Amino acid sequence: MDPNTVHFFTGNLILNFSILAWAAAQILKLFVVLITERRWDWKHILSSGGMPSSHSSTVCACASTVAYLYGFSSPLFAIAALLAIVVMYDAFNVRQETGKQARILNYMMEHWTDMKPEELFDRTLKELVGHTPLQVFMGALLGIAIGWGGTYLLIG
Repeated sequence: MDPNTVHFFTGNLILNFSILAWAAAQILKLFVVLITERRWDWKHILSSGGMPSSHSSTVCACASTVAYLYGFSSPLFAIAALLAIVVMYDAFNVRQETGKQARILNYMMEHWTDMKPEELFDRTLKELVGHTPLQVFMGALLGIAIGWGGTYLLIG
């Protein structure tokens, strides 16, 4: 199979596996919440944050598919790998700190005695926006498995 002539979904093998890795991570989040919190919560199907990181799985599927198709020394892999590193760094560091700030602000709003926070804010801030290192790592493994493994199965 020629990777440049994929005739299903988007017509682009790299994009197909990237989307598949994102969808797999989002679906896995439902089951992780079901196992860890004993509840079925459909909002996790499209939410950011949580286990595994769909950001990591998406960019790692992209990078690993590019590596398989064009080699680790190709300029395309260099671009995909750098993109993956930046996205995973952001998923862990920047977005994790945003989640910490949201928890602090939510706590402050819940304990605000002089003024009702619901008058200022119509909803609580989202606290689950970042990832732990384990969540980023597991998302990366999922993406690599889908990108590399899927390309191997289709192309050989």
